Amino acid sequence: MAPSASLAPASAPLSEVLLAAARAVQAVLAGTSLTDALSRVTPDLRPAAQAVSFHAMRQLGRARAVRQALIPRKPSDALLDALLLTAFSLLVVDEAEAAGAGVGYAAHTVVDQAVRAAAGQRFLAPFKGLVNASLRRFLREREQVLETTGRRPEAAWNHPEWWVRRLRTDYPGQWQDLLRAANRPAAMVLRVNRRRTSREALLAAFREAGIEGWPVGEAAVVLSQARPVHQLPGFAEGWWSVQDAAAQLAAPLLQVRDGMRVLDACAAPGGKTAHLLEMADVDLLALDVDAERLARVDANLARLGLAARTQAADVADLDSWWDGQAFDAVLADVPCTASGIVRRHPDIRWLRREGDIANTTALQARIVDALWQVVAPGGKLLYATCSIFPAEGVKQAEAFQLRHPDAARLPAPGQLLTQAEPDRPAEQHDGFFYALFAKV
Repeated sequence: MAPSASLAPASAPLSEVLLAAARAVQAVLAGTSLTDALSRVTPDLRPAAQAVSFHAMRQLGRARAVRQALIPRKPSDALLDALLLTAFSLLVVDEAEAAGAGVGYAAHTVVDQAVRAAAGQRFLAPFKGLVNASLRRFLREREQVLETTGRRPEAAWNHPEWWVRRLRTDYPGQWQDLLRAANRPAAMVLRVNRRRTSREALLAAFREAGIEGWPVGEAAVVLSQARPVHQLPGFAEGWWSVQDAAAQLAAPLLQVRDGMRVLDACAAPGGKTAHLLEMADVDLLALDVDAERLARVDANLARLGLAARTQAADVADLDSWWDGQAFDAVLADVPCTASGIVRRHPDIRWLRREGDIANTTALQARIVDALWQVVAPGGKLLYATCSIFPAEGVKQAEAFQLRHPDAARLPAPGQLLTQAEPDRPAEQHDGFFYALFAKV
């Protein structure tokens, strides 16, 4: 099977793509997000390196088990190990699965180009024989090796063993479907900026450009195929933003109206901030602890023709930012493990540790307890997380209500879970949790 033409220009040999992807994988294994790692890849290689490295993250459990079986002693060179894992990730799937993931390279091509990638690097050249021998041995013994290594939970589900164990406990009847769903690439979903265009007009512009999409929810458009944003009509004009269907539920739940004083407490990168401003003329303050990420909020709002006050601050430290005036509506999209968005960010599962859940739940409680103080009587606070772990969702909401007798629970979706096999791609959404409270 020939390489997918959409991955890289013809001038980019697969050996260079593999090496760039391997460096990204190496960075993730050292604790860096895949997004940050890919930002260091040259623009001509980035689309192909992204496709391969995303695939490597989705197959890392199997690839690591195979590498351990064939090379029991982990290579001391981190880049060599990452190159082997990247190559194995391409070889452990069948051709149909590889093609569906956009990495449909023939097995012999992967082996040849992985060896070339090693040979072209001074520190890796001495190991090109190891790369060649281990990859070829896997092809000879593929079925046996996959059967033996596939008994391990990490290899079977391509998630850390603690993650698998936790989902089995939290969702005894759904855990397998959740793990399958997490390993499927997400559809590209847009939110129409109805201050600048209508969904019908946007879909017409897409059809004219030969782009297939269909409506879902109140203001969303799902594309049949993901594309770079600059290749889609209306991006520069601010007609739409990229935002998953589950995340698009936040702003409508708060039911903002003209003249309201609104707080988006953990705002970056600004998707929900913009949605609130698209819905009504409100006085909105967008906070985030990270000033660099907050700059993205300003940039996104400017593209969409919207405006809000933005401030870098620790939201739980009220003295550092609050002027004493209460808010009619507060959105608390709090930091979490992001376990619900691994379809879009497959590196998250490998970056997280089980102990992170205790840390995030403590931080979440600290934030919402502080924010409850700034909600006006009769006002609302929406608690949201892009997590599927109950400790960060339903249990956190229940504990909050016990601590605050003046918090009345209002109707909200609660825990949203991604389906493994939805009837239509438009029905897929990220894992999310929502709890809405009114101050009585």
